[in-house]
Amino acid sequence: MEEKFIIPQKFRLLTIIFIAVGVISFVVGLLTDPTRAWANYLLNNFYFVSLAIGATFFICLQYITQSGWSAGFKRIPEAMTAYLPFAAVLFIILFFGIHSLYEWSHPDAVSTDNLIQHKSPFLNVPFFIGRVVVFFALWILMTQMMRRISLREDLEGGMNHFVRLEFLSRVTIFIVAISFIFFAIDMILSLEVHWFSTVFAAKAFVAAFLHGAAVITLIVIILNKMGYLKLMNRSHLHDFTRYMFMLAIVWGYLNFVQFMLIWYGNIPEETVFFVHRMHGVFEVLFFANIVLNWGIPFLFLMPRFSSRSRMVMIPVILLLIVGQYTELYFEIWPATVGEAKFGLMEIGMYLGFIGLFSFVVVTYLAKANLVPKNHPFLQESIHHHF
Repeated sequence: MEEKFIIPQKFRLLTIIFIAVGVISFVVGLLTDPTRAWANYLLNNFYFVSLAIGATFFICLQYITQSGWSAGFKRIPEAMTAYLPFAAVLFIILFFGIHSLYEWSHPDAVSTDNLIQHKSPFLNVPFFIGRVVVFFALWILMTQMMRRISLREDLEGGMNHFVRLEFLSRVTIFIVAISFIFFAIDMILSLEVHWFSTVFAAKAFVAAFLHGAAVITLIVIILNKMGYLKLMNRSHLHDFTRYMFMLAIVWGYLNFVQFMLIWYGNIPEETVFFVHRMHGVFEVLFFANIVLNWGIPFLFLMPRFSSRSRMVMIPVILLLIVGQYTELYFEIWPATVGEAKFGLMEIGMYLGFIGLFSFVVVTYLAKANLVPKNHPFLQESIHHHF
């Protein structure tokens, strides 16, 4: 089954315009409000890295469980993982803003704060940079290896490549799970250096998987609407929905557990995170997170008829995309900017990262056959009905 994706020229031009808008917004932000500009930079790059990591986890899970229904769609998460090398370069730039974001990076703060001194063997600039470099090196290495084997499978066929990918997925899924948890601790949790939470990193990982699965589903639906991936049917939609539904429940559970235990324990080292977030706009965002990332998916994706309907799934996915931004904004802004600010800088930089991510994804989709024609489970995927 040969099916090549051709990038619409108007879409390519639009992504380039978005990238230009993002660059201009960032430069203007650095000149007018550096801390806010770096906060936007961190939010957006972490946002899209989490999508790529969620896509990586999705691919690995399909191979480990030998899922046949998803075989025809694996090019989409593969293309999403191609963003990781670009994100690595962007995170190198982020190191120039490290002192604008992280209190523990200032020697003066370390010298006068016993708690930061206690954490300094882990939270120090050289070790921080080293960890991030290792994380990206591992992610890029594993995803590129999987991509090369997958493309070779298209040319040669047979079970040998599938067996190799299944084994590689077992290794990759372990590496990704552990490393992304530490990555979330480094990038987001350490913004609140005096805060302790044993649930935060797990919640961040589930959020990455949830929103990664949502974006995969959205891309599949868009491609099908454009005339590609004709193999997709309502049963495929139902299975994609089950991922989002299940992960939204897990995210909601972890979000509740984190807040409930902190509220009940009432320990200053834990409540410090919520004290300056439970008033004004940030309090609204606290409840908005619950509604967007758990409430709406739970209510609208539970019924069978709506979980197989694109008319329902598309709005839910778009709200989940907003929900991930809202959650990161809620976590980052009070710790960096200090007050809720949202304007042209936020919109412009978000568009810039959307443009870059979209440009990378469509470019990699166009580089290979959109349907993995020699995947051993392709026929199961084509004839998937229940």
